[in-house]
Amino acid sequence: MRRKLGFETAVPSLHMSFTGAPGTGKTTVAVRMGQILAKMGYCRRGHVILATRDDLVGQYVGHTAPKTKEMIKKAMGGVLLIDEAYYLYNAANDRDYGQESIEILLNIMENNQDDVVVAVAGYKDRMDKFFSYIPGMMSRIGNHIDFPNYGADELVEIAEVMAKALEYDIEPDAYATFKEYIVLRMDLPFFSNARTVRNAMDRARMNSAIRIFDKYVIRGENDGKCTEEDLKAITCADFQVLIDDIVNADADKRIFS
Repeated sequence: MRRKLGFETAVPSLHMSFTGAPGTGKTTVAVRMGQILAKMGYCRRGHVILATRDDLVGQYVGHTAPKTKEMIKKAMGGVLLIDEAYYLYNAANDRDYGQESIEILLNIMENNQDDVVVAVAGYKDRMDKFFSYIPGMMSRIGNHIDFPNYGADELVEIAEVMAKALEYDIEPDAYATFKEYIVLRMDLPFFSNARTVRNAMDRARMNSAIRIFDKYVIRGENDGKCTEEDLKAITCADFQVLIDDIVNADADKRIFS
């Protein structure tokens, strides 16, 4: 509408910073954001290229610039998402090649903002420290989005969505058991929000398969014939195994993904 009236229609800075713990949806939102920007006409293609330090920084002189420029080239017309961007900068080493990559990115963010959106992501405290070292990066990013941890009820809802996508049905009385597991798991190391839910659902599916095999193949119930509902069901028992693993584990030796 502004263009029809002859008004200025310059694209605003769309560079973004996503901060939050693992599994809070940063990458998922970046992908959706690329699609939205494409539909709005701000991106030609709307695709998302995910990059880490290994993709951008070389190991010897003259190696970094080509690597960084190649990733930027792939992202042109879309979004370049740099995960754990703070690893690009090494404050303890003035000769670290990450600084060269940062300088190239800053130049692209300033001069090519109409054709590529740069999004940086990572833990909030580390990203804040990164921005303090690289104020030029901070000043070029106009959109800062923090992703809080999910609550237990939200994680239960995520599990339900995952189960349906995999064509499983969580039995009504099993939700309380899963929530009990999530509440326990949230207080343990390496909790990763939706990723932890995905791992738990994978284990529950395996527990379901073991339970069905034991019931119908080993013990031969119902002449070894199970129903479609049996194959799709995830029960309290399938989640209880996860709780038992936590409760019965040696506190000093617990390792969770």
